[in-house]
Amino acid sequence: MQFEQFAYERPNFDVYRNTFKEQLTLFTQASGFDTAKLALKELNRLRTEIDTMAKLAYIRHSMNTNDRFYAQENDYWDEHQPLFDQVHHEFYQALLASPFQTELKQIFPETLFLLANDQVRLLDDQVVQLKQQENEWISHYTQLIASAQLLFDGKKYTLSEISACFTAKDRFTRRKAQKIYQSFFTKNEARFDEIFDQLVKLRTAIAQQLGFDNYVAYGDIAMNRWSYDRSQIHAFRRFILEEIVPKNQELYQRQADRLKLPELAYYDLPLVFPDGNAKPQGTECELVEKARTMYHQLSTETGDFFDLLIQQQLMDLTSRAGKQSGGYCEFIDAYHMPFIFANFNGTSDDVDVLTHETGHAFQSYLSRWIEEPELVFPTSDTAEIHSMSMEFLTWPWMEEFFGSASDKYRFAHLSSALQFLPYGALVDHFQEEVYTHPEWTPAQRKACWRRLEQQYCPERDYRQSADLDRGTYWYRQGHIFEVPFYYIDYTLAQVCAFQFWQRAIIEKSPQVWEDYLAICKIGGTKTFLETVAAGNLASPFDSSAMKSVIQSVVDYLSAIPEETLRN
Repeated sequence: MQFEQFAYERPNFDVYRNTFKEQLTLFTQASGFDTAKLALKELNRLRTEIDTMAKLAYIRHSMNTNDRFYAQENDYWDEHQPLFDQVHHEFYQALLASPFQTELKQIFPETLFLLANDQVRLLDDQVVQLKQQENEWISHYTQLIASAQLLFDGKKYTLSEISACFTAKDRFTRRKAQKIYQSFFTKNEARFDEIFDQLVKLRTAIAQQLGFDNYVAYGDIAMNRWSYDRSQIHAFRRFILEEIVPKNQELYQRQADRLKLPELAYYDLPLVFPDGNAKPQGTECELVEKARTMYHQLSTETGDFFDLLIQQQLMDLTSRAGKQSGGYCEFIDAYHMPFIFANFNGTSDDVDVLTHETGHAFQSYLSRWIEEPELVFPTSDTAEIHSMSMEFLTWPWMEEFFGSASDKYRFAHLSSALQFLPYGALVDHFQEEVYTHPEWTPAQRKACWRRLEQQYCPERDYRQSADLDRGTYWYRQGHIFEVPFYYIDYTLAQVCAFQFWQRAIIEKSPQVWEDYLAICKIGGTKTFLETVAAGNLASPFDSSAMKSVIQSVVDYLSAIPEETLRN
């Protein structure tokens, strides 16, 4: 069955609520464990059906935000998702109160009960209306981003499309492209400020009504940080500032020397090589076919899986007007298959996003045995290990995509991964400051961003852009608006992915693929640090181990002579 045949039907909330409560009564009043177990399985099935409809509506709306039918369905889910969540809140309460909890924990994952504890703390009738409003403002943001049509050299571009010009060899061209890109955010600055201001106020009100001091504490529970806390995140951010920021400045100096520039302006940063960055060779269809060959050679499991993605048309990779920005993977529960969404723009990002999202998709596919819909995907810190590691595990096939420029791609890919870490920490630090100061004005938030940006990313020279120098760059980071406190998870996963890179590429360990498969198959049935251990990886919070990992990355990059990169 192909994706277009996946049936969507708007659920009747009242009917669902009544059916769910009837089944929940069977669970809570069960006279024996076997009866309770069967009732729980049926509750999982009902929740799977609802999740499937919600995800199909989201995917199809993001594919074309101008589609009137799915725009209406998006509005429906903005309003009704918190109501469905409240129905499920009763399920989590009943699960934790079950007299058969000891027996249930022997056959259902421990993380289901950890999640239930979190959900009980985060869900309550008194915040339903606030969450509905939050969803509406998030939709305003995504629709505003999707509406961008920028005129550049006589042609209209989406934000994704024009970003391909950021790596133009001609300095004037990339500066012009950046200015036009930024003009969209400057033109809509008041609207972005309004949206975010509303989101901060709503999220603060939600947190405080539920008894939290602020949204930071709420956000960490919402992200299910079961095996570490914010103090460890603080320590990890300090590690990035102290250990990684200086190493990145050396990389940027190499880049300036390579480009023969006295210093890098902000619009020079995306161009790594004077003769242009590595670009994938071939059309979208050709790249997908190359990926198919690659995944068949990587393993039987990945080859068979990628065939299914193509056969069922479970990828939308083309950038076009009205399409939501960015990339993601969703697991469509009732069909036991994932969907990959991306916006190709003819740059190396196309290969990055395809391998990244395939990592997510492959993991969810291997975890389709899990009956609990919220546990097929693990927590986001764990999930990003699968995706970021897949980017590195496919390195041996990069010649197929980039030809003679494959070594340049690998250098740029690895160095950008290292350079990403401070930015990821910056986003988390910024959000922590914002949500501990919810009274701040938009101007104060921008000043905070710029101050932190200068600490974590001192290479960003905005002297030629007053708008960026005021601290407006974060408007383009959708996670800040849509999924607060997610971003630090990328950095935690990145240092885990570096370890897979080290073992696969440097040490050529025969065990690395088996370890990767192992952590894919367990899905969300283990906590983040349990999954890290299952993959034979060191914890991101082990600073000594992380110093060694980072040094391995730095040594690899340092060993590549500049003559190779200039030619």
